[in-house]
Amino acid sequence: MTEQTGSTAHDMPLAMPDWEKRFRAPRVSLPEWAEEAPDRALFVSNATGTYELYAWDRATGAQRQVTDRPNGTTDGVLTPDGESVWWFSDTDGDEFGVWMRQPFTGGEDEPAAPGLQPSYPAGLALGRDGTAVVGRSTDEDGSTVHVVRPGAGPVEIYRHRESAGVGDLSRDGTLIAIEHTEHGDAMHSALRVLRLDGSAVADLDDTRGGEAGLGLAVLGFAPVAGDTRLLVRHQRRGRWEPMVWDVASGEETELGIELPGDVSAEWCPDGSALLVAHSFEARSELWRYDLASRQLVAVPTPAGTVSGATARPDGSVEYLWSSAAEPPVVRSTSGRVVLDPPGMKAPASVPVEDAWVEGPGGRIHALVQRPASGEGPFPTVFEIHGGPTWHDSDAFAAGPAAWVDHGYAVVRVNYRGSTGYGREWTDALKHRIGLIELEDIAAVREWAVSSGLADPSKLVLAGGSWGGYLTLLGLGTQPDAWAVGLAAVPVADYVTAYHDEMEALKAMDRTLLGGTPEEVPERFEASSPLTYVDAVRAPVYISAGVNDPRCPIRQVENYVDRLEARGAAYEVYRYDAGHGSLVVEERIKQVRLEIDFAARYLEAAASRPGM
Repeated sequence: MTEQTGSTAHDMPLAMPDWEKRFRAPRVSLPEWAEEAPDRALFVSNATGTYELYAWDRATGAQRQVTDRPNGTTDGVLTPDGESVWWFSDTDGDEFGVWMRQPFTGGEDEPAAPGLQPSYPAGLALGRDGTAVVGRSTDEDGSTVHVVRPGAGPVEIYRHRESAGVGDLSRDGTLIAIEHTEHGDAMHSALRVLRLDGSAVADLDDTRGGEAGLGLAVLGFAPVAGDTRLLVRHQRRGRWEPMVWDVASGEETELGIELPGDVSAEWCPDGSALLVAHSFEARSELWRYDLASRQLVAVPTPAGTVSGATARPDGSVEYLWSSAAEPPVVRSTSGRVVLDPPGMKAPASVPVEDAWVEGPGGRIHALVQRPASGEGPFPTVFEIHGGPTWHDSDAFAAGPAAWVDHGYAVVRVNYRGSTGYGREWTDALKHRIGLIELEDIAAVREWAVSSGLADPSKLVLAGGSWGGYLTLLGLGTQPDAWAVGLAAVPVADYVTAYHDEMEALKAMDRTLLGGTPEEVPERFEASSPLTYVDAVRAPVYISAGVNDPRCPIRQVENYVDRLEARGAAYEVYRYDAGHGSLVVEERIKQVRLEIDFAARYLEAAASRPGM
């Protein structure tokens, strides 16, 4: 076994391989613009080697780095007038901190909401008069919402033990929409609209007090002063789709957008139309929906994935697009590239192929990438996504592309629990969590081997966060199936993880498992990788952030101690960050360690009996 600690220092190779270029190439997020000053924008970039916030004056072209911290910064928002940038300051990725404020044109940082103690963030909405609505979460207080007016101290207007967060503030600054789970189902939120004094205006609860698994989400108030229409997402027809709720009259207008898959939307700047984002079978596209005519018109985008989009005041749409083969780019319907970072460009990769596999809970969608040359069967990495309420898509990802460059096929499985395939598929995770997803992964694994894609003696199970959890659980419950396991920031000991994690995740675990470890100990035991650690046969590589509030380090150490006690083959790498790193060289180092670990152990694993 080997134990290592993190370091961001790295000697740059003379001939940089393509897989490293994909991580190092400068990239940018979709710029967010100030509603009252649309030429002022904020974006995230890795241009310095660490992901940080940048201010961009589109009128002059001037760009300025706003934040500069050792472990990076990605959470930020512009005030509506574009005069200030709010950014969230935590400690080395622990996600616990306070909002800071800096002038758009540069200057000193100052606390944006003086009087509010550090917390986990739970939403933020900024008004045109300088008022801020700040959502907070702490283990001690649960969820709280505070109104912060210029020159005055914060006033608490909402408090509950269960998870809640700020959704939006109306254009005239009089109404606040929050999402909450007072009914106890952390997977399906209800909505409440409050005045700034905390008094209730309206409630919308599709869960019927927790009896029905139907969620709601805030998409935003209409961008018109005095307009009480709130755009929300609902699940009433078995998938996510938008509707308009007039919070003053109570009128609900379901839009009836007949597109397969999940649908989201945002207001166009004048409030007369919606920019619709449609996700279906791991791809996405954009549409414009006219509210008066109810006409749906396609916004042309290339085949692949739109990771974000915004409707500009001039009528154009800007969007961040990529595919598995092509790196991300911020494009406009005007035909131009909106923001093209200078410097090295990321090399392309190979496209994905779709695989549909019959599984115990229905058809499973998997995305497959294979090396550009060579005949199968290939050594194959099953790269399992996190979430679990997430999905892999036909989007550019430097990690899978690195494995392909090293001669591996990569299979990504949108197991039950993934989004984008309807509510029943997402909500299938109840009480047998982990085990359900692994049934789907096993079915795809059998297909990959029988189809000739994957070498059955060289199968790698890998993933981060929930994917790391599934990796450790899979190595213990399917010990003969996998040659190597690679788990990043995983849940390893579910009981200890529950007691150490942030309060919002405790609520999610109670929903998924039906109670606390004390109330349903048998479910926590059945779903915990620690339960099966003595059955693990494959060599295990684990990486973990020492400041991680989501998959805390103590529960990882408990699992590692059990591997050590039985003399198992393992390596553990600890680094000084939270739930992943925003430092490019650190990301490259971790991928290199994983690739080296797999290469060293696969040949020996191939000769083990039963493989």
